[in-house]
Amino acid sequence: MKKIKIIQLFILLFVSAECFSLEKLNTGDKVVENAEFNIEYARQQEANGWAKMPEILARINPPSFPDNIIELTEFGGKGDATTDNRSFFEKAIDALAEKGGGKLLVTPGTYWVDGPIVMKSNIHIEIQKNAIIRFSSTPASYTPLVKQRWEGTVCYNYSPFISGHNLTNIALTGEGIIDGAAGDWSRSWKKKQDDDKKVLRQMGHETIPDEHRVFGNGFLDLDGDGNDDGYGDGKPHYLRPSLIQFYECENILLEGLTITGSPFWTVHPVFCKNITGRNLTITSDGSPNDDGFDPESCEDVLIEGCNIDTRDDAISVKAGRDQDAWNRPPSPNIVVRNNTLISGANAFCIGSEMSGGVENVFVENNTIIKAGNALKFKCNLDRGGYVRNIFIRKNTVSYCKQSLVDFTTDYHGYRGGNYPVDFRDIYISGVTCNEVGRTAFEILGVESKPIQRIYLNNIRVEKAKSKLDIKYSDDILFQQVTIDGALVEFDSVNN
Repeated sequence: MKKIKIIQLFILLFVSAECFSLEKLNTGDKVVENAEFNIEYARQQEANGWAKMPEILARINPPSFPDNIIELTEFGGKGDATTDNRSFFEKAIDALAEKGGGKLLVTPGTYWVDGPIVMKSNIHIEIQKNAIIRFSSTPASYTPLVKQRWEGTVCYNYSPFISGHNLTNIALTGEGIIDGAAGDWSRSWKKKQDDDKKVLRQMGHETIPDEHRVFGNGFLDLDGDGNDDGYGDGKPHYLRPSLIQFYECENILLEGLTITGSPFWTVHPVFCKNITGRNLTITSDGSPNDDGFDPESCEDVLIEGCNIDTRDDAISVKAGRDQDAWNRPPSPNIVVRNNTLISGANAFCIGSEMSGGVENVFVENNTIIKAGNALKFKCNLDRGGYVRNIFIRKNTVSYCKQSLVDFTTDYHGYRGGNYPVDFRDIYISGVTCNEVGRTAFEILGVESKPIQRIYLNNIRVEKAKSKLDIKYSDDILFQQVTIDGALVEFDSVNN
């Protein structure tokens, strides 16, 4: 049996100075594991955490580019909605790259593209107001296959619609639209993907070399000799690509655009550093798994001022799946602020692919209009890894169908592992919520690895069907939390 401590502010009156010495327990960033987790200690740790955010923001700077400016139309581009502009984008990007980089202007019109736009270093594409880049839904056009992550596992697959590998200084900006137009493709392929998904996950479980994980059209020619390298099967596969995925890149700016119609996760940087996503509008056309913005194993990320309305998660911080991610980079130092979120699943989420570890995440001043869960932490016993030092404050929620705060440790897709996730040191303050359709707080750990040290402070839920469901959790502190107008009272839970 584990004791859940649900403590109100008045208990501070009875805290003795002999209980602990805060100076002894906190030396810089060090947290003593066996420190008594009470309100005074939690408040200090929360303050220490938020004090780190300015240092992170100081490192996140949009890239700069040479003054060279060209227009797509100079290279044959036609915004007539029918001409294939793939080769024109390639020529224009190559020409800019030869000059050392610069800005490619996409002027008003609808530019149809039959295949991927492949970025290069020091390239800034500005899509102007009344300009639309619309992609085809012909899978064979998204070749050659490129290295990427698919649901947290590295593989070679059809190219993302806009892609880049091992680049420095790239930007997509403007008041225009990127339209994947892939709703029908996505819905069709989701029905066919299960066999490929199982094969890929087994490859990740066995840590098969990346170059052996060949999907897409089953043909991978990395050495350029015109022959498959030996691991493709020449058969069609059905793993849907992301709309925008940059892989192992640094200094990325995405700003101002409207992005819609993704076949899979919409904006999905992987193994990247120094990312700014600002003032984006990301919408759904009903595609399944259309997550809005999913930084995965990325470091120093700012997502701010965005309007995201998706069927699946609006924003989800990820770090890879199971054994395949344990020796790959984590996701540290991520700031999510001043966004407006609508989601048929989770507004802000960590997981379920988080096996490389997630830490130092800051979520503030967001408006959640509607979601399944407002703040979601999800994994299962295959994952391993950790989620720690998460700081959430000053968010407003209108309606969530299921829970305001939800920890799920039995997320679907479980393969029978025994690698519980280490959830600890999560601080949530200053949240208001109008209505919760199910349970306000669901914190469900596992017996072998309880969820530890959760501080919930100054939270008001106006209406909820039920208040709490807490199991296998240690040191859960509620301070000035009201549900249906009543303070959460002391309780204990049999675990």
